[in-house]
Amino acid sequence: MTTQLQFNLKPERRIWTVSELTARIRDLLARNFTDMWVTGEISNARVAQSGHLYFTLKDERARIRCVCFKQQLRLLKFDIGDGLRVNLRGSVSVYEPSGEYQIYVETIEPAGLGALQLAFEQLKKRLEAEGLFDPARKKPLPLLPRRIGLVTSPGGAAVRDVVRILVRRFPNVYVTVLPVRVQGPGAAQDIAEALEFFNRRKIADVLILARGGGSIEDLWAFNEEIVARAIAASAIPVISGVGHETDFTIADFVADVRASTPSAAAEIVVQTRREFDKHVADLRDSLTALVRYRLLEWSRRVHELSARSGFRRPLDLLRQRRQRADELTSRLALGLRARLNSARKRFNLAHVRLARFDLRARVVVLHRRVAGLQSRLALDLQGRLDRSRKRLSAAQVRLMSFDFRAAIGRLHIRLQRVSNDLSARAERFLRRKRDLAERLRLQLEERSPLRVLERGYAIAYDAAGNVLRSADAVALGDSVAVQLHRGRLTTEVKRKD
Repeated sequence: MTTQLQFNLKPERRIWTVSELTARIRDLLARNFTDMWVTGEISNARVAQSGHLYFTLKDERARIRCVCFKQQLRLLKFDIGDGLRVNLRGSVSVYEPSGEYQIYVETIEPAGLGALQLAFEQLKKRLEAEGLFDPARKKPLPLLPRRIGLVTSPGGAAVRDVVRILVRRFPNVYVTVLPVRVQGPGAAQDIAEALEFFNRRKIADVLILARGGGSIEDLWAFNEEIVARAIAASAIPVISGVGHETDFTIADFVADVRASTPSAAAEIVVQTRREFDKHVADLRDSLTALVRYRLLEWSRRVHELSARSGFRRPLDLLRQRRQRADELTSRLALGLRARLNSARKRFNLAHVRLARFDLRARVVVLHRRVAGLQSRLALDLQGRLDRSRKRLSAAQVRLMSFDFRAAIGRLHIRLQRVSNDLSARAERFLRRKRDLAERLRLQLEERSPLRVLERGYAIAYDAAGNVLRSADAVALGDSVAVQLHRGRLTTEVKRKD
């Protein structure tokens, strides 16, 4: 007896759900594409209500969706727009609700230009188009100023050099130094407030905006739009002495006079020239470069630690929730807008129907109905009274033909019965007619235009007494009567809208 061995050659089949497959793909992408640089051209850039930036990065053959959350977007110094070629750094993952893979952007740099340089060029182009650089709007410097305002840092070398030159060249000069921050967060706001302070107090004939040399990051406060507009709005002439001769800021283009250095700005005021101390600027540049290098090293180390597996999954969940919140916000805005449009249409329809309702014609019809009912009531009462009189006369004739003494009792009783019955019928008839007249009166009062006038409405009539329903029915200068709840006005048409 032979035993037949049966082998199951059919492979075991595993069925994945869509969520499981998407999560597996997401984990693979997040594990292999954690920290990478990608270059391409931006298109379809859109900032959501939450402040997050959504755009597409493309080249000649392909495209990929990207998300830059508002925390990273605040750090950018330039504007993101369609057609801009950039290098961006981020990680690739999958947005599970739509099944699309996308890049979560951490850093964006312009391709070919630095971020600050691009922001500088964008702001310069916009302000130049507004005419802030126009030489025609620049104010001349006073020939012999007695009061000089100095806006600079109290701890920098610029203030000492400017004050020394001013005092040495013009001992009687009155110098007012307003200390401000010239570097770092809040420096631009301090500079703008200092310029506004001098213009408000009128304590200077000319202003010097001074700051020593440095990198573009160090001088960035003088490239801010708030500083440029404060210089343009100043009624006092402004001399810009920022950086070295090769350093150009937005403040230099907007100022009435541009000096190559703070010392040169002081010499321009007192009609002389001298170079600024280069040694302090070189030391500042070296220190700034060293600090920047250390900050870049620490930033790279932080990104490496955050890209490890222990931090990757919570960040993905947070990104998913942020993007889902943006989608729900957009759907809510569309729903509210649709409800508002529907309510507006119903209001307009009700307004048109109310405008077409002719209250005066309805009142005339009700008056006619009441008058007709009153006439019919009077005729009916008169007919009944005539018939009653005829029956009474006939009864009197029959009474005379009979024996008065024998029939007077019966006739008197019968006449009394007929009189009582006639009175009762007349009373019931009159009561029904009074009730009908009262109901008609109440309906007339409810539909009366006077009730509408009590709520603040008015009825306008032309000179012929016709109700006005359109402004085209009268001309300028015509008299218009306006019926109010209490009283009547006569007006003259002076304007038509």
